[in-house]
Amino acid sequence: MSLDGAERLRHPVELPGQLPEDGEVDDQLGVQVRELRAAKGQTLQTLAQNTGLSVGYLSQCERGRSKLTVANLLRIARALDVSINWFFQTPAEADDPESGIIVRAKNRRRIKISAAGLVEELLSPSLSGPLELIMSILEPGADSGEAYSHKTDEAGVVVAGELELWVGERHFHLGLGDSFAFSGTIPHRWRNPGESTTQVVWALTPPSY
Repeated sequence: MSLDGAERLRHPVELPGQLPEDGEVDDQLGVQVRELRAAKGQTLQTLAQNTGLSVGYLSQCERGRSKLTVANLLRIARALDVSINWFFQTPAEADDPESGIIVRAKNRRRIKISAAGLVEELLSPSLSGPLELIMSILEPGADSGEAYSHKTDEAGVVVAGELELWVGERHFHLGLGDSFAFSGTIPHRWRNPGESTTQVVWALTPPSY
């Protein structure tokens, strides 16, 4: 799974329910901001720099002590590379008995869209649990860029197409149904060497997206 944000797209966002940009949003959204920021490895200082908002204000919002405006939430969404819709549930979703347990395929949230042909979707109900499931969808030739490492354990299975995987100095070619596991502290990278779309389901603990 890639943590490289250099090639991310800045796609347009729509306001849920046509909310005015100067309106305020639910205090609980601050918790989601904190979870997503931490999972993406951004500090408050980094988020402040990327949004133009102060560290103090962001900290207060994450703890529910200050109100987030829709305009500021838009800034945060762009800085964290998600649609603003990431932070909102419809009333039906909030009341659904499956909420927090089940993620239907049509309701997956995209956590990365890369200009290099990579889309990543969250399969877990949230980012707050001890385990994170991600679906990576790689167009032919898409790759993770330079080798990277992070403090997590990773495992995965190829569910469509093929995958090249480098872990340290070792190089592997995986096909449909092949699986893997390794320590994320070892520098690693990957790519789709094929001519069709590759899909990989990743499990990470602790979450580190």
